[in-house]
Amino acid sequence: MSPFSPFIRATTPPPVMEARRWIQGRSFPADRPLMNLSQAAPIDPPPEALRAQMARMVVSEPDTHLYGPVLGLPALRAEIATRWSAAYGGEIDAADVAITAGCNMAFCAALATLAIPGDAVLLPVPWYFNHKMWCDTVGIDAIPLPCDGRMNPDIEAAHPLMSSRVKAIVLITPNNPTGAEYPAGLISAFAALARAHGAVLILDETYRDFDSRGSRPHNLFADPGWRDVLIHLYSFSKAFRLTGHRTGAIITSPERLVEVEKFLDSVAICAPTLGQKAALWGLRHLGDWVSGEREEVLRRREAITQGLARLPGWRLLGAGAYFAYVEHPFAIPSDALCQLLVEEQSILALPGTMFSPDASGQRQLRLAFANMDASGLSGAIDRLAEVTARLTHREGSPLASGGASA
Repeated sequence: MSPFSPFIRATTPPPVMEARRWIQGRSFPADRPLMNLSQAAPIDPPPEALRAQMARMVVSEPDTHLYGPVLGLPALRAEIATRWSAAYGGEIDAADVAITAGCNMAFCAALATLAIPGDAVLLPVPWYFNHKMWCDTVGIDAIPLPCDGRMNPDIEAAHPLMSSRVKAIVLITPNNPTGAEYPAGLISAFAALARAHGAVLILDETYRDFDSRGSRPHNLFADPGWRDVLIHLYSFSKAFRLTGHRTGAIITSPERLVEVEKFLDSVAICAPTLGQKAALWGLRHLGDWVSGEREEVLRRREAITQGLARLPGWRLLGAGAYFAYVEHPFAIPSDALCQLLVEEQSILALPGTMFSPDASGQRQLRLAFANMDASGLSGAIDRLAEVTARLTHREGSPLASGGASA
């Protein structure tokens, strides 16, 4: 047999693809169509005004079809620097910004500049599975960092985990999968911890446009020395619905971007030009539209929060951005429960076992509401109530003793 890398062989298969296999070939009754609560990204196309501009770019701007600079279009890099500087109260230059083919690539590029096989990073648990998968793929140890009861990473638990092997602490806020919005002071504390150990803080803010707080999410960019400790990641997939156009961003020191450029040129050469142009147009013209999207997401968050409160034994662990992260009250593991939800209730959700290496994941689910409005979420809660009533009384599947655990 031809050789395989032991790292890639040991990497977990893509969880979303596994969940899709649960519905592959199935038909769902007309009176109970599939409710897909697994999707962490919008399935609707970009707004019509943006699509019209993209069509114009495809037809009228020949450079849309060409390779661009490896680190991204200069105009987009400059626009991000200006807007992020204003939003975060700091000084960010265009030379600090690079555009990547999606935010996952930004994470991969960042890690490529930091670590080699045998090194380690801290990932809060539950973790974003693509971050864990990339660590496994390249032989970097992902050290689980516990979260507290509010789904915030535990800074006290992080201290003894730090060593010379740890090259980065990775945080996502608002978080995927939990929806938790990390306090600014906690983010600063993790940045200080990373700095004290010669590591960096990788801060993924893919969902920042849907943060429920009106205040600045953190003050790290206000520190003149931010380039020494912070690598900021962002995605245009959510705010402008550009999922298929793969446009992300990384903000870090120009010195690190010299190394990022090597990675990007080896992997994708450049981010798709059409997506970059669309992101630039969106930044300049879609501010009000994005604000409306944020308000809609917050309405959905409120609807699912209220709905889960009426499910006996269920416990909401975190809610924000596109996600509600919940603890179920049953004696069956969450992966089995999710498959049962497909069969009995036409609901597709992701089990906590996809986000956690320990037993806690067997009691947890991620419910994503990126593509379901408040009315639809109310219907989903009704279906969960039905299965809750059945499982509570079904022989061999009683409510877990003692109710929801802490």
